[in-house]
Amino acid sequence: MAFMPRIILLLIASLSLQVQALPHALVKRASRTSPPSGCLTVRNSGTKSGEYATLGSALSALGTSSTATACIFIYSGTYNEQVTVNYKGPLTIYGYTTDTGTYKSNTVTITSGISSPAAGSLDKSSTVNIVSSNFAAYNVNFVNSYGKGAQAVAVTANGNMQAFYGCAFKGYQDTLYAKDGDQYYSNCYVEGAVDYIFGKASAWFGECTIASNGGGAITASSREDASDPAWYVFDHSTITAASGTSLNGQVYLGRPWRVLARVIFQYSSLSNVVNAAGWTTMAEGATPIYEELGNTGDGASTSARRFLTKTSAAVTKAQLWPSSGTSWIDSSY
Repeated sequence: MAFMPRIILLLIASLSLQVQALPHALVKRASRTSPPSGCLTVRNSGTKSGEYATLGSALSALGTSSTATACIFIYSGTYNEQVTVNYKGPLTIYGYTTDTGTYKSNTVTITSGISSPAAGSLDKSSTVNIVSSNFAAYNVNFVNSYGKGAQAVAVTANGNMQAFYGCAFKGYQDTLYAKDGDQYYSNCYVEGAVDYIFGKASAWFGECTIASNGGGAITASSREDASDPAWYVFDHSTITAASGTSLNGQVYLGRPWRVLARVIFQYSSLSNVVNAAGWTTMAEGATPIYEELGNTGDGASTSARRFLTKTSAAVTKAQLWPSSGTSWIDSSY
């Protein structure tokens, strides 16, 4: 009987090695299918007592004067509304999902279809206009369905330390107004055609999918002062065409909305949608800082690039956010 423990130990060791050898993709990711403790609950179908039928009504219940930490959980559904987030304390919005690690399993969509000319301004056309600092959203789709013909914003992000995890932003022209402040986008999806990521935030796009649904420029940075820390950093992201769209060579990485635009694509996959010139013009007299480092794919060659600033060092989060640091982002993403 003395040999049994050794056999058992060998079996345990063998099983351990098999588990370690399993591919990472087989590890089940977390789901979020019920409200975290303390969250207000939004449900647009079969709303129960104590719940809210819209995101707007839940935000109204929170008010705009409290500084307490708050959260809102949204059940599956399409919510046709325009909302402004102006809560004074830290606020997190969670969408129902069976896989928190990706936008691909999102079941919550907030949508509207108003253009900037009709609304009176870019901010007012936004499906969701976020002016709060210390804000986070998980697994929510934000859509402006207006389509071609005018600027129409899905989200205006206009606050410091705003973070989006596994979210999707969909529009055509001016989809995501990353307007100002330190911002973090992780495992997100951004879709559009013309200047669809624009503004002057210090924004990090990590492991995101940037998908064009028409020809045009992806970014339009409005940085115009040399002391302005504004910078768009695309890190380990994928630049491609939206599903069902063929755009070989019709997409530019950016054009300068203001004269000192600053953007870098680093360690990312650039598909054949990217035009060989890489970057194009907008603001007269612009001297943009456009950088590319360590990218791969059919659109990654820089031999014919215009306006390219040479760089040999990747941008870091600490460099991007010298004042805010990195403690405010969810490092599990």
